[in-house]
Amino acid sequence: MTGTNPTPALYPVPDAFASKARVGSRAAYDQLVAAAEADYAGYWAQHARELLAWNKPFTKTLDESQAPFFKWFEDGELNASYNCLDRHVEAGLGDKVAIIFESDDGIVSKVTYKELLSRVSRLANVLKAQGVKKGDRVVLYLPMSVDGVVAMQACARIGATHSVVFGGFSAQSLRDRIEDAGAVLVITADEQKRGGKNLPLKAIVDEAISLGGCDSVKQMLVVRRTGGSVPMVAGRDAWLDELTASASDVCAPEWVSAEHPLFLLYTSGSTGKPKGVQHSTGGYLVHATLTTQWTFDLRPDDVFWCTADIGWVTGHTYVAYGPLSCGGTQVVFEGVPTYPDSARFWRMIQAHKVSIFYTAPTAIRALIKAAESNAEVHPKQFDLSSLRLLGTVGEPINPAAWEWYHREIGAGKCPIVDTFWQTETGGHMITPLPGAHALTPGSCTLPFPGIDAAVVDETGKEVPWGQGGVLVVRKPWPSMIRTIWGDPERFKKSYYPADFGGKYYLAGDGAIRDAETGYFTITGRIDDVLNVSGHRMGTMEIESALVSHPLVAEAAVVGRPDDLTGEAICAFVVLKRPRPTGDEAKKLAAELRNHVGHEIGPIAKPKDIRFGDNLPKTRSGKIMRRLLRVIAKGDAVTQDTSTLENPAILDQLAQSN
Repeated sequence: MTGTNPTPALYPVPDAFASKARVGSRAAYDQLVAAAEADYAGYWAQHARELLAWNKPFTKTLDESQAPFFKWFEDGELNASYNCLDRHVEAGLGDKVAIIFESDDGIVSKVTYKELLSRVSRLANVLKAQGVKKGDRVVLYLPMSVDGVVAMQACARIGATHSVVFGGFSAQSLRDRIEDAGAVLVITADEQKRGGKNLPLKAIVDEAISLGGCDSVKQMLVVRRTGGSVPMVAGRDAWLDELTASASDVCAPEWVSAEHPLFLLYTSGSTGKPKGVQHSTGGYLVHATLTTQWTFDLRPDDVFWCTADIGWVTGHTYVAYGPLSCGGTQVVFEGVPTYPDSARFWRMIQAHKVSIFYTAPTAIRALIKAAESNAEVHPKQFDLSSLRLLGTVGEPINPAAWEWYHREIGAGKCPIVDTFWQTETGGHMITPLPGAHALTPGSCTLPFPGIDAAVVDETGKEVPWGQGGVLVVRKPWPSMIRTIWGDPERFKKSYYPADFGGKYYLAGDGAIRDAETGYFTITGRIDDVLNVSGHRMGTMEIESALVSHPLVAEAAVVGRPDDLTGEAICAFVVLKRPRPTGDEAKKLAAELRNHVGHEIGPIAKPKDIRFGDNLPKTRSGKIMRRLLRVIAKGDAVTQDTSTLENPAILDQLAQSN
């Protein structure tokens, strides 16, 4: 993997921002990096002691004896919920607003730290009364809501390990996650509101359990969100509001080891089976807190808004934990950016005086398109002067979208933190610090202080700046994935492969460093995982869903660039009957899209489905996906095809769009 990176256009740090920033200069950043290099364990130990409240102080910082199963602050004891709630109330911040919640229909409510602690404690007591114990797993299938944050914090409070499943996943996907986690209880809602529609949740959980394999589930607690009519199974299901009404609002936190699993979050893998990424309590919370402070430069008077759903890791770290651990005020939003119109985000920033705004490039691109076609929803129609910092997450942001975001939303004065990280990393890995780094559109700049990232070749040797390669992290860090739940061998194979001597964390992304500045740019996935609107999906998972349709004999899925979603899913399908054409092909493609949506969820629906008599294969039977990627992009195949068994199929697939 080689390439060159042109000299970037740099946007200097605004003096007014740098003068008040937590890390206010490049020299200050360099000092932090040097401190981490000089005493790596000591650097992280100092932050862990300063940032968090420990019930039992740790004496061991980093245990590398069972590498790559690293342990951080192992003999220390703490509680994540205590750090996010109690300590702020005890410090006199009980009446400070923790969450400003705006529902899909525009209703706004505010929750103080004292009120949030009371709600979390009530639910924690309900969970204990239901028999949930320290170490049990609880699956959450909830709307984006205060209830979701409360449920996560309540699990943490009693030492239960939560596993949030995004409310857009199908019954089959939910079932797989419940079974793998061995969940003893599920918390869901009757329905969720999204884009003006009421969408089922409880019914999908019921369907998931009916599929079998969920015998571990003993109880289901149901949030009354819309008042929709749902069947309740006697002895298993209960309305949450009825139970919390009589519960005590005092619940002592369960002190746990820093290595105690705080949560499992399932992410797509190239083999098709979702991976249960396991995160610890102490190390995760250290990094969540520090990155919230430094990357977002969070101050006591800020109003922070991360638009991510709690079903994704961004909603864990930068909604449910990081801002609360820092004692911040944040907006939580239930809806979508285009309802009731595409000015929803700008209207909310104006109404709530948001000062830090963190969203996905996909949303920005969609809103650019809307603003350019309808002046009424253009951001210039709204007062966005409260903003002082912008951020992006989920995928690289293309320079044109970056420039628009900077100019139209930030009025040319707000730094943009383009953050690179993953479900597995727990928090930001490569990101600008807004008071320290000049910015290059499309580049995530330099590693967060204490993160040893590098670009290497296939042998693990670092490549010169300006030459592309594979992104790795050479030292463990506190918030890193601990293992894949129930599958330690898969963890080692996936993230510490023998190709690199088992020493480096393999991010699964390609990257290049600018020849002059050393700034990192992420160039895309190197494995069979697609990144669609910031959501990772395994190609095998989608292929398996397609092949489960009774008419499909074989399928291959690849990604292609897309202006709106960053990457679009393109499926090549061989049927058990002759290849369809014309209206028949369109009708069947729609049917297959809906089938994939039912099996996995709407986010997995292929944008393109092409039918062929067969797929391009080598004489040994291997599908040549690199050729399918070329065809999906609409480019001509210029590579050597001499190993293909059936070269003519390339023309057929190219013309089948």
